[in-house]
Amino acid sequence: MFQGKNKINLIIIIAVSLFSFAVIFPQYCNWVLDYLNLGLPHISEKPFRLGLDLEGGSHLVYEADLEGVPLKERDERMQGLRDIIERRVRERGSYGLGVTEPEVRTQKIKDSYRLIIELPGVKNVEEAIKEIGKTPYLEFKEERLKSERETIIKEQLGEDSESVQLDVVCSIPDFLFQFINLYGEDPCFQATKLTGQYLKEAKLEFNQTTLEPEVSLEFNKEGSKIFEDLTSQNIGKVLAIYIDNSPISLPVVRESISGGKAQISGSFNVEEAKGLTRNLNAGALTVRINLISQTTVGPTLGSISLKKSLQAGTFGFLGVILFIILFYRLSGVLASLALVIYAGALLSLFKIIPVTLTLAGIGGAILSVGMAVDANVLIFERMKEERKSGESFSKSLEVGFSRAWPSIRDSNFTTLIVALIMFSFGTSFVKAFALTLILGILISLFSSLFVTKSFLKLFVRTKISNIKWLWS
Repeated sequence: MFQGKNKINLIIIIAVSLFSFAVIFPQYCNWVLDYLNLGLPHISEKPFRLGLDLEGGSHLVYEADLEGVPLKERDERMQGLRDIIERRVRERGSYGLGVTEPEVRTQKIKDSYRLIIELPGVKNVEEAIKEIGKTPYLEFKEERLKSERETIIKEQLGEDSESVQLDVVCSIPDFLFQFINLYGEDPCFQATKLTGQYLKEAKLEFNQTTLEPEVSLEFNKEGSKIFEDLTSQNIGKVLAIYIDNSPISLPVVRESISGGKAQISGSFNVEEAKGLTRNLNAGALTVRINLISQTTVGPTLGSISLKKSLQAGTFGFLGVILFIILFYRLSGVLASLALVIYAGALLSLFKIIPVTLTLAGIGGAILSVGMAVDANVLIFERMKEERKSGESFSKSLEVGFSRAWPSIRDSNFTTLIVALIMFSFGTSFVKAFALTLILGILISLFSSLFVTKSFLKLFVRTKISNIKWLWS
């Protein structure tokens, strides 16, 4: 029954099925791992990412005021502003806004530059709007005295202060940010006169000797004097760079710097250097953003939408399986099993990427189920024609797949082209539909051409293959 090459195919199918199950239901797999006590790492139990229409939340549209910014620099400044707003929402999300997986992106409509912000699960919309609307504030801070640091730590942590390693907190931006948000005071650095208003420009450059990326800073005349005084007083110390009271870089001053120009170098790659450059420029420029649109979906309405969409998907899926079994009997049973594997693979892919699931996205996924069934119908109809002409099960299987392939290829390929166009030029909801449709079509091809065929091959040259009423 198990023939040569088909053994490998079946092993691949079993592996894909087990992997999909582990991704979709990690809690059960972790229970098994605990029970076996093999010391293997647990699988992440992160849930599916849901969009605003399923989880509830707010969709905000801001228009940026870029008057005075050269046209060639506007796209880069918007990216810098996007980075700052995204970090602001993500970091504040853990400390009161209640935002889960926010999405921030830029959009250009003619001469209008906009920020599109989606906040799934937001608990306090007004607080979120207030936080987002703040103008980015860039500042340079110098180190506090060690005694001041210890005093602040003791005041905030009391007896627990002895367990805190100041050197670690003050040298890692993420640790420092968490401390500031938890206790409201910066134990490591204090404000100086140097802020973003004195920074003329930040640029990405490369060291001529090492070819490593650097960030070049240029201050205006007044800022140059302040910067020179600061560097002369802090040689060998950190001159921290903050945006929105959040540390983004902790460079060490190597020497007194005059002339208003300096370089920030370190162990960062090109993308990190670009990000730092964008953030510095965005913080130096007082870009104002104005809220022009707000759409809010309540959590109750979102849960109702999720429940109904899951019901629709389940009934639709079961209806398709019932249809294909009634019409194609044992072939339909095997195709249904392949569809279950298809559903598992698609859902696991949604979780791995991850894909933000919306009502439109679920619609795209359900449509791809129809594409998968359509491929099976074409194959089974071709096989029926071959069996009627007197061909053996094995021959009808090979001919059925080969003759159905051109029709399957053309229908799926044309749908993919349309979906790619929709994804490239559509709005967020259209993109969600197109993305899930694209992924669904690709997985459906795997399901119908590989999984279904492998299952059918199990019955080649068996007594069951000769019982014609089971197959047509």
